Amino acid sequence: MKTLTVPQQVTGSTPATIKRVASIDLLRGLIMVIMALDHVRDYFHADAFLYDPLDLSQTNAALFFTRWITHFCAPLFMFLSGISAFLVGERKSKRELSLFLLKRGFWLILLELTLIHWAWYFSLAVHETDLIVIWALGISMIALAALIYLPVKAILAFSIVMIVGHNLLDSVHVPGNGAGAFGWALLHEQRMFIYNGYGILVGYPLIPWIGVMALGYGMGTIYSRNFPAERRKKLLLILGCSLILLFIIIRYINIYGDARYWFTQPTALFTALSFLNTVKYPPSLLYLLMTLGPAMIFLAFTESTPGWLGQKIAVYGRVPMFYYILHLILLHLLAMIMTSFSGHHWSDMVLNNALWTGQNPQLQGYGFSLGVTYFFWILVVVALYPPCKWYDSYKQANRQKWWLSYL
Repeated sequence: MKTLTVPQQVTGSTPATIKRVASIDLLRGLIMVIMALDHVRDYFHADAFLYDPLDLSQTNAALFFTRWITHFCAPLFMFLSGISAFLVGERKSKRELSLFLLKRGFWLILLELTLIHWAWYFSLAVHETDLIVIWALGISMIALAALIYLPVKAILAFSIVMIVGHNLLDSVHVPGNGAGAFGWALLHEQRMFIYNGYGILVGYPLIPWIGVMALGYGMGTIYSRNFPAERRKKLLLILGCSLILLFIIIRYINIYGDARYWFTQPTALFTALSFLNTVKYPPSLLYLLMTLGPAMIFLAFTESTPGWLGQKIAVYGRVPMFYYILHLILLHLLAMIMTSFSGHHWSDMVLNNALWTGQNPQLQGYGFSLGVTYFFWILVVVALYPPCKWYDSYKQANRQKWWLSYL
């Protein structure tokens, strides 16, 4: 495990050594890079405006896996945020950590509803509000601010119950647009609510996401200063392989753990796609086993100092929110430019409705091939490296500035 030591003034309970775990930065950076692929696909791929890339009746293997690989992003970001919260807590009191999580959680919610919302649409006259990943991250941090007062074993037990048991609620539905229906959607059911022509999308129901962050916090104990590295690696390998095996067994049985069952398809390839096609909204037990298992194995094998490429990717992982905001603005600007080269006007990318709803008739006929989509993905990621590298260096040189921990 790589530890970064920097000189600083020691005040209160803050130690002189600040620990950054290289494998965590690397994995977080990798999922940020992969996440950009999904969002570039939203803005550039022609078929993104027509159908779900996981719809087996219309998709192909390349498009399916372009979408499927991005399934790792949200759960791993939640999980790693939980681990990071534990590591922050090693140099803060419980009260200090709780207040930090509360303030950061509310800040993320504010960002989701303002700057990030604008970056998705480039319009202040939008007809909907989207409660999606950054909102869920903020709410999960607020919940964790209370959970940290429990013993770590109790937090782990809570997380396991939330993750393993929440699919028991799949058959529970609250009809209508009232407070009860909205409250239930916040907890466990993705839904769009329309009030006087204005939409509120509950995209990330909270129960399993809070469980994933709590699991990360509980797992943070294995990154404590005195936890042996070899023991941690062995534990991560055992847990990672066990979660993958559980996914295969439970998925094969096809009874519990996911609201979308798998079926034999006309070809072996599409049968495999059906097997992997688990539910993200809310993330099912099988979805989380499928994504968290490989992540733990990755963490086990990346404890040593990363090579040249790994060091570059880790930069994104050290400034994730900065990267997140910049990548949305940049890819939206690029999409504006490209509309002018495809028979549309740049202003067609000033949106009143979400791209994935198909309710932007001005974009009819817009879009590019999957190859062009991948080109713009690489372009966005490479273009963001210099500003992210600058901001990473700035953060490391100005650790005493409290506001840097919020971006």
